[in-house]
Formats: sequence, C-alpha cells, structure tokens
Amino acid sequence: MTIDPTVPHSRRALRSFAIGFAVSAAVIAGAGHLSAAPQASHNSNAPVDFSADHMELQDKQKRVVLTGNVDVVQAELRLTADRTLMAYTDADKLTLQRVDATGHVTVLRNDETARGDDAVYDLNRKLITMVGHVVLRRANGDTLNGGRLVIDLNTGISSIDGHSAGAAAMPGQPGGNTGRVSGTFNVPKKDAAKP
Repeated sequence: MTIDPTVPHSRRALRSFAIGFAVSAAVIAGAGHLSAAPQASHNSNAPVDFSADHMELQDKQKRVVLTGNVDVVQAELRLTADRTLMAYTDADKLTLQRVDATGHVTVLRNDETARGDDAVYDLNRKLITMVGHVVLRRANGDTLNGGRLVIDLNTGISSIDGHSAGAAAMPGQPGGNTGRVSGTFNVPKKDAAKP
C-alpha cells in the first residue's frame, strides 16, 4: 500500500483499517475467489527443458509421456510431478502446446510454491490450473489452501477457489469439504523504535 503524505494520519489509519477489514472479511467468509499479489510476467516462449526416469514418445498422437521424478523447467518456472503428458504440434516445427501433470505436482516460480494433485499448463493461454488439495505458499510465509488454483502467467496473478465438493481436508488444513478458501497472511512486525 502506498501512503500519500498529503492525507492526514487519521484518514490514512482509517483507510488502512478499512482495507485490512475487507481483506480479512473475504478470507474469513471463505470467498470463492482470492487473488495473491501479482508477479512479473512469464516468458512462455522460452525453451522447455525436461528430465524423467522414463520417456515414451507417442509420435502418432503427438505427445510425450514422462514418468518417474519428472522435472520440467521453463525460464524461472519449474514443475515437478510423478507423471506428465506433453502434447505438441509439428506443422513447421515442434511446438509444445500443453503439459498435463499428475501425482505430487509442485510448481515453483519466483517466491511462490504451489502443490496439488494434478495440474495443466496451457502454453498458448499461459495458464496453469492445479486441482486437488492445493496449497500455495509464498516466501514471506503467506499460505493459501483450496481446491483449485489458477496461475495466470500473463498477469502474474494467482487465484484460488474453495475445496471441491466432497474433498476432505488435508492435515493442518482448515475448511474440509466446505467449499471455502483458507489461509494465513503474515503481518510484518512493527519496529519498536518507530511510533
């Protein structure tokens, strides 16, 4: 938040309180959609490097199946999973279109780590969608839990929706099958020397 030095302190305090209250109310009420702070845009045209224990090229279906300790890296983005299916086109040149990942999926980018059961990275739309017991953690300690996470690499905004109907809560994850988003935002400690 930017502080305007021309606004009196009491109005700034009131505005800060109102913004804080609105954010807290959205979290407490389990808003169906919650956005984390935006990050820099991702270069989805960067080369995609991968490694795995096993690779199967299915040329007729225009896809590659990677299994066992799969590691996919594009610029600052890293996706790990038990298995991925990578769909491509090869009209003039081989172009990766989509990565479907299953089993212990982790997406790391900049200061965020997202974990879930399954994920789809649509390279054309620059969207990563994760589902199933999703947990998003930021380096500053903020944590969000939900049923579905969409990472928009165009805007750098991550959005999380409530748990899927019938989904059980993971240990230490409040909310259960309530369809609510849960999380923790860390509040910076005040410097004792400052008023």
